[in-house]
Amino acid sequence: MPKVKINKSKCINCGTCVDICPMGVFGKDSSGKTCVVNSSDCIACRACENQCPENAIVILEE
Repeated sequence: MPKVKINKSKCINCGTCVDICPMGVFGKDSSGKTCVVNSSDCIACRACENQCPENAIVILEE
């Protein structure tokens, strides 16, 4: 199962990953910060990784 990591120091909370993920892996927490909400649903398509403007997302395949 792939593991999704967001580098919080690089993330600008633009929401690109939230919008592009076909599986709904990303969301926003109560403070509006981007976070991983459904990591187990990740299909490792890498759309988020490829589209993140700050290269803040990494998909680790285990």
